[in-house]
This record gives sequence, structure tokens and C-alpha cells, in this order.
Amino acid sequence: MKIGYVCTNYNNTQFTRAAVASLVKNDDHEYQIVIVDNNSAPDSIASLHRLKDEFPDITVIFNPDNSGYFPGLNIGINHLRSHHADINYMVVGNNDLTFRTDFLQSIACHKALFQTYPVVSPDVITVDGIHQNPHVIDGISRFRELMYDLYYANYYLGRCIKWIASLTQRASDRRDEEQWETGQVIIQGHGSCYILGPLFFEKLQQLWAPTFLMGEEYFLSKQVNDAGMSIYYEPGIQVTHHWHATIEQLPSRAVWEMARKSHKTYREYVKIF
Repeated sequence: MKIGYVCTNYNNTQFTRAAVASLVKNDDHEYQIVIVDNNSAPDSIASLHRLKDEFPDITVIFNPDNSGYFPGLNIGINHLRSHHADINYMVVGNNDLTFRTDFLQSIACHKALFQTYPVVSPDVITVDGIHQNPHVIDGISRFRELMYDLYYANYYLGRCIKWIASLTQRASDRRDEEQWETGQVIIQGHGSCYILGPLFFEKLQQLWAPTFLMGEEYFLSKQVNDAGMSIYYEPGIQVTHHWHATIEQLPSRAVWEMARKSHKTYREYVKIF
């Protein structure tokens, strides 16, 4: 089985190195690795050059601009498709992932899923042992959608809502991830990692990317559903996620502003009433 891995990099090459170093230990399958740097600072660029020296088979694309998450992934996907047309399976996502030595074999063991589903979401586990999938199983309630609108109405109101949510976490959290042991069709998979199969490239070619960052889970879900297909969550494929490695590089206000912009685009497609 020949598999591609595409990730974006922005000022945190140490995570990219960990991802590459863990994936190359999957020596029982062929793979191609493409890293799309989103115009990182010079020290991170220098680290990427050293990474290329250490792993000469990887491809590093130095994007002159910061294109964002899904747009950056599309640069890598298109590169792989144009240079390795025989690759019909791709792991796409964050650079802050580490892979088990049997990760590619676990994809091969579930190859039959890709005859039906264009996208498979793996069991994404944080370093603290929290399962981040299945992200959304049945949809978002109207009350929660209203809370999203309030959260993004004003930065300081958003901080208050986030503080209250932290105090009432047991009651306010969704429970979807508690079904992490059950493989099933889902509405949304966690945006840190997806596995794209032959159906994806036959029907969709690349990721729909209407925003810079945030909300990718919904946009991929809509793209797949509009094509008459579904996303499947498979707990037998596992990956470790060093959560928020990229976002932690940014001020909280900047993250909130990016998320609000994404939410406005989201609201163009999802109406509460």
C-alpha cells in the first residue's frame, strides 16, 4: 500500500520533525511525505532545511505566504497528486501528530472502508489520553448554535462564556467522544487528522477551503455530504495529537478573531431558524 502524508508547518518545526520521525518507522509500506511551510520565521525555516538533510526523501514546499490550514494542505495534496499519481490514500492534517509503528498497517487493515467512504477519521488521542473523535455524531443542537453566536458576538463576552463553560464542563460538554470505541458514520471528524481515500480523489479532488483557519470540520463534512457521501470514524486507526501546537503560537485575541471570521462563513450555510 502506498500512502501520502501532507501537513502544514508554521513556526513549530520540532513537532514536524517528531511527526516525520515517527512515520518513517512504518517501513512495511511505501509512503511519501510533503510538508507545506506557511511562511515561518527564519529560524523555523532553517530547522526545516536541517530536517530535509536528515530525511532526504521528504518534500518541503516553502510557501511564500501563510495560506492557512486547508489551503496549505491543498498545496501539498496537489503536489503529491501531480508527482505521484499512484497515491490514492493520504493522511492529511496537523504537523503536531505522532504515529505508531503500525499506523500505516492499521490503515491497510481497514482498506475496505474506503470503498464506501471518501474520508475516514482516526481515533485522535491527545498526549493526556483524551479521545477527540468522534467529533460530532448527530449534529449540533439549536441551543449550542445560539451559544456559538453569543461567543463570537464580542471578545469579552466570549471570554465570559468560556469561563462559565469551564466551570460547568461536566454539564456543558458534548458527549460524542465518549463513543470513541465504536466505529460508525459521523457528521464531523476532528480536524487534526483525516485519511482521504480513492473516492475522495475521484469525486472531490481537494479540500473545500473557504476560510483561513478554524471550522474545517464543518466544511469538510458539507463537502462530503453534498457529494452524497459520508465520513466514517474508525477507532482501529490511532494517532497521537500534541493539541494546539500551532494555535499556542498566537495571541488568544488573534485566535478568537480568526475563529469569528470562520464562524461568519459557517453561519452563511448553517441557519439556526
